[in-house]
Amino acid sequence: MNGVEARPSTREAWLESRTKLLAKEKELTRMKDEVAKMRRELPLVEVEDYVFETKDGPKKLSELFGENSQLIVQHFMYGPDWGDSGCKSCSFWADSLDPMIIHVNQRDASFVACSRAPVEKLEAFKERMGWKFEWVSSLNNNFNYDFNVSFPKEGETDDPAPTYNYRPKRGPYEDLPGISTFYLDKETAKVYHQYSTYARGLDILNSGYQLMDLLPKGRDEKDLKFSMEWVKMHDEYTDKPVASN
Repeated sequence: MNGVEARPSTREAWLESRTKLLAKEKELTRMKDEVAKMRRELPLVEVEDYVFETKDGPKKLSELFGENSQLIVQHFMYGPDWGDSGCKSCSFWADSLDPMIIHVNQRDASFVACSRAPVEKLEAFKERMGWKFEWVSSLNNNFNYDFNVSFPKEGETDDPAPTYNYRPKRGPYEDLPGISTFYLDKETAKVYHQYSTYARGLDILNSGYQLMDLLPKGRDEKDLKFSMEWVKMHDEYTDKPVASN
C-alpha cells in the first residue's frame, strides 16, 4: 500500500479504535492546557534592553514591542559568515509563523526574528522568501549568547561549557534554533524574559509537521539520514505539487 502498513478494517472496528484514540487526544489536550498554565505562571526576569540593528537603524529590545506588551522572538539560525541563505529548517518554521503574526498582533503581542547575520543579508533573504515579519540583527550585542542560541568557537573562550535546551551543548554548531518570549512593563519601560524553548520544544509551532502528523505515513522521515533531510527553501522545490482535487 505504497509505504502504508496494510490494515484494512470494518467501519465498526475503525470507530472502536478511533474512540480509544479520542480519549488519548482529550487527555493530551488537558495536559497541554495544564502545561500552558504553568508556562504563563513562570516568574519574570528583568533583562538588558539590548540594542539591535534593523533596516530602520538601531532599535532597543523595548522598541521591538511596538504598541504591545508581549514579544515573541524566533532565534533564527543565520550566522554572520553565512552566504545568502539562512537555515532551511528555521525557514520551514518561519513559513508557518509569518502568516499567523497578524492574528497574534490582535492579542497584545508582537513578533520578530533575530539572527547574528548583518541586517543587509537578513533583508535580502526575507525579500526572497516573501516574509513580512521584522528581522533584526544581534551581530553587535550578546543577545544570542545570553539566550543560549549562539556559541563561541571551540578554544575561543575559557568560559564554562555552554548549554542548549537547559543541558550541556553537544556538537560543533555556533548557532541553534529557539523561541523566546518577553514582557514589557509599559509604566517602567523594563523588559522581562518569560520563556524560552529549543529543539523539539519548537515542534508544535510548525504547522506543516502538525498536518503531517494526521496522515497515514506521518512525517515519513525514518529512512532519511536525518529527520529534515528532505526540507528545502519553499522556492527550491522542483517536484510538481500533488493535485488537491
